[in-house]
Formats: sequence, structure tokens, C-alpha cells
Amino acid sequence: MKPRLPKAKGSPRANGDARRGEAGKKFELKMHLNMRNVLIALLIIFFIGPFLFSLSGRRPAEEVALSAAISDIKDKKVSDVKVDQDRILLTYKDGKMKTAFKEQNASFAELLKNAGLEPNAVSYSIVDQSLSKVWLDIAGIALPLALMALFFFFIFRQARGAQDTLFTFGQSRAKIFAKGKQSTTFKDVAGVDEAKKELEEIVDFLKNPGKYRTMGARTPKGALLVGPAGVGKTLLARAVAGEAGVPYFSIAGSEFMEMLVGVGASRVRDLFNQAKKSSPAIIFIDEIDAIGRQRGFGMAGGHDEREQTLNQILVEMDGFTPSDNVVVLAATNRGDLLDPALLRPGRFDRRVVLDMPDKEGRLAILHIHARGKKFGENINWGRVAERTVGFSGADLENMLNESAILAARDNKKEISMLDIEEAATKVKLGPAKKRLQSEEDKRITAYHEAGHGIVTHKLPHMDPVHRISIVARGMSLGHTLIPPAADRSHETKSHLIEQITAMLGGRAAEELIFNEMTTGASNDIEAATRLARHMVIDFGMSELGPIDLGPQVDYGEFGRSWVEPTQVSQSMQERIDSETKKIIDLSYKNAKLILAKSKKTLDKVAQALLVRETLERDDFEKLVGAKTQVLPAFIKA
Repeated sequence: MKPRLPKAKGSPRANGDARRGEAGKKFELKMHLNMRNVLIALLIIFFIGPFLFSLSGRRPAEEVALSAAISDIKDKKVSDVKVDQDRILLTYKDGKMKTAFKEQNASFAELLKNAGLEPNAVSYSIVDQSLSKVWLDIAGIALPLALMALFFFFIFRQARGAQDTLFTFGQSRAKIFAKGKQSTTFKDVAGVDEAKKELEEIVDFLKNPGKYRTMGARTPKGALLVGPAGVGKTLLARAVAGEAGVPYFSIAGSEFMEMLVGVGASRVRDLFNQAKKSSPAIIFIDEIDAIGRQRGFGMAGGHDEREQTLNQILVEMDGFTPSDNVVVLAATNRGDLLDPALLRPGRFDRRVVLDMPDKEGRLAILHIHARGKKFGENINWGRVAERTVGFSGADLENMLNESAILAARDNKKEISMLDIEEAATKVKLGPAKKRLQSEEDKRITAYHEAGHGIVTHKLPHMDPVHRISIVARGMSLGHTLIPPAADRSHETKSHLIEQITAMLGGRAAEELIFNEMTTGASNDIEAATRLARHMVIDFGMSELGPIDLGPQVDYGEFGRSWVEPTQVSQSMQERIDSETKKIIDLSYKNAKLILAKSKKTLDKVAQALLVRETLERDDFEKLVGAKTQVLPAFIKA
């Protein structure tokens, strides 16, 4: 049966369907509530009703002995007598009521005769309980039947639900956005201009397939979006659907996977069948590496669920005809793990790579996400774009949202530059923590961070210090921010050595001032050592020469990659360690020389940090002077 897509928003037919759907839901809910009310009423009538009936007309009365009751009747103190089975209800002339009990089978008339009274001389009545007995008899029969019927009703209902679930188990769970319902367009995407140009052709294919068929061209079957997290892969796919104005089927790769083998393949078939019936259409599979990894590495050989699902995707994409007009978009941040059969032309014809946005891209992204927020007139968006080197589109959106939250929390009327700065630091390093530290700990942290800042400031190839703070964030007690002044494509040996020197500036300051070493430099030492080993092993920046000494990657048959352990001799490993240590020693020596010649400045910056806790770039440069590009005479790289 052909699945019915939701109608476009605003159309009369769609509005009519919506009203009918709402009416159906209300009718269903009303029926459900009525059935429940009927069941409750039956329970009350058959179980509680007879007892209420039998108790009707009764009021609490004083209990007296049978002989006393007969005596009061003789003395004509009683105005009315009612006999209810073994109970005698007496209503006295003064309005009081009393109760007496007789034997179950004893006749009240005989009791009067035995007491010397004529029954006709006493006004009494017999309460008829035949109706209540009938109700009790009916309840005794009907109540068990009603309970059994109710039990089987729920059993059959559960069985029917399980049967429906079983038959829909293999159906696609993709979210369907009807034509015109996807409002995202290319205007909402920035920082990925090259990727947008690649996908604009696909949009034109979907809008105007005729002109391409005239030239003998076919619609690209698929486009793979590859890039790090947060750069806008999913947003770009939605923009393609919004620009083309076609139905959009969105599903994650993990949604195909189930415990039962064959379910994923069935869902793939159902998804592609729906898309073909709605063509032109777009299928978007997010995180395709969940099902598209290289085959042959599963625990169950070639018969596990993931491989069967991947095989079905390959078959479906091969089965496209030029008239299908269905494009498959997929996104992943691990393109190196995908099966080569999935990447070949004819399936994913295009591989669109998305990178972190550059300065212009970040500026455009900031303008998009600034919509709807109240910013002050003093916002320098160019400086914000320079400050956020390495931020993805998601990071920038989160930063502006955090700045709005900070401004609202402080009851401000608009977002200031300070709010954006604090939000950027929070996104990268975490929120500020007011940890209780001793004065000695604060002093050590101040000199440590001042050492980083001064060494960085004195090195000619390092970027300017943006901020120094001894406010704890995350796991660190302080931080020195040195964002890149520009987007770099290459790193030089001199700049890498200066980075290591700046990393060791904190340890050098501790040793110079306190003649002691602390554990606060552990992360700096780890990062410096890792970078030095990369210079020796991967970049060939040592006396060992341009030799790759790292793990070997072998691309064998069918494109499978195998990572082999490092194949170096013991003597070569010793030389690697020696070259790494030589870089670390040189950098540490230079850091100590810089700080020894700038001790007064080091004290000045540390004292300012102890008083103000945070120094921005302008405040820092007032203390240490403007940054120069002259290489100190004692630096030997």
C-alpha cells in the first residue's frame, strides 16, 4: 500500500486532514473514557449496589434486649415497628429509635402472642428484602462473568498490539518532511561555501531534471558529506531539501540496526520504496559509519546484521534508474572507515568535505546566529571572529546562546562584548569555579600563568596573549589563552619549538621563583612531549632526517587498512628518545633564560593577577610592553 505523505502546511486538504485527525483522536479518547466509566459503573451496581440498597433507610439506633422491646410495645411507648429479617426497628413516640434482635426463623407475630399481645392490636410492618436478594443473586453470577470478560479483553488487546508491532517491525522509521515543509535554505548555512557550490548542482538536478536529460546527464545518486562534528553537515542536507522543495526522508544509521538479522535490510527496502514513490526526493542518512563500515570485520562473519544492512543499501543504490530522481545524502565524521564499495562512483558520486570555518566563514556564521538576540552597539564582530579560531559552527551558536543566558541572568537589557568573551571561554574551558585556595596556592598559580604569558610574549613567532587568568575552570587552576591570530595551513619548525617553549614557561617560572617544582605543570609537560615526538617521528624535524618512524598503515586487498606496530630497531628508538629530549631540553633552557632576564616583569604580572585574577590582552601589554618580532639572541632553534 502506498504510504500517504503529510500534506503541505496551509493547504485546505491538509487542514481538513488535520481536523479529521484531531476529531478522530478526541473520539478515540472519548470512547476509551466511556468504556472505563461503564466498567466502573457495572462494578458499583453489581457489587456495591445491593449493599447500599439493603442499608437504605437505616439510621444508627440504640440496641436493646428483645424482652425490653416487647415490654415497651405493651406499654404503648412505641409508635412504629418494622421487622427486617432478624432485626426489629422500634420508633418511639418521643422520636427515639432502638433496635432489638430475634432468632432468624422466629415469627414476630408468635412473639407477640407469647407475650400476651394480639398481633392485630400492634401496628408493625415487614420489610421486603426480595429485591435485594435478587440483586445479590444477579451480582453473584454476573460479577465473575464480567471480570472474566474484562480479563480476556485486555489479553486480546495486548496480543493484537504485539501482532501489529511484529508486522511493522521491518518498516522504515525515517522522519518524513513533506514538500515545502523544510524551511531551511542555503541562506541559513555559512562557512562552507565550497560545499554549498557542490550541492547547488544537486538542487538544480532535482528542480530541472529535463535539461540534464537532454544533454544525456544523469542525476547524481549520492553525495557523502565528510567533516568534523559541528561544521553543519545535517544543516546543509536540510538546506538542500529546502532549496529543492522536495520530500525529505531523514534517518540515522543506528536506526536501521536491531537484534534480529534482516530487520535493517527490510527497513532499507521500505525507505527506498517510499522515496521512489515520492520522487523527486532526498534521503538523508546521518552517521552512516554506524552501518557503512568496511565488511569482513564483524564478530559474526559476513552474516551479521550490520553487513546485511550495508549490502541492502548497496543493492538499492545500484537499482536506481535515471528516472527515479532520488538523491541519497549521507554524513559522517569518519570517512576513512567506510566500505570502498559504498564510496565508488555510481553510489556516492560526490564526496563533499566540510572543514572548520575560516575567519570570513565564522563572521558569516556569527551574523546568522545573532538574529533574534539583543546585542550592544559596541560589539566588534571582527574581533570575535579572530578570537574564535578553531570554533565550529555549533560552537559559535552555543557561544552566542551562552552569552544571551549570561546577560539575562545579570538582568541586562542587551548582550555586551564581555558576555561574549566569557561565553567563548566557557565553551572551550568550562564554567568558572570559585575554589577555596590558600594564598600560597594562588601565588604559585599566578607565577605559573605569568610565566606562560611572558615567555609567549617574548617569542617572535608566537601569537599575542589574549587573556591570563587564575580563575579555576574545568580541571585547571588557571589558564593562558593564546588563540591563533590567523588560520594556518602549515607549521614551521621554529613555531613548533616556540610552542613547546611557551608550554614549559609555567614550570620554568616555578623553579625560578620558588626553587621548587609542583604538579601543576603535568599537563604542560605531557603536551610538550607529545608535540616534540611528533616533530621527530611524523614531521622529520630532527637530525634523524625525513623518515616516517611511526606506525605503518598498509592498504591491502579491497582497500582494507591494517595498522602495524612501529618497525624500528632498539638503537633507533633510543635515538628517537634522544632527539625528543634534545628538543625539550632546548625549549626549557630558553624558557628559563627568558624569565631570568624578565624577572621584574614576571613579578609585576603575578602581583596583578593576585589582585585582579584576570588580565585581558590590553591590560597585559600595558605591563609588559608591546609585542616585538625580534628574535632574542639567546634563542637557538
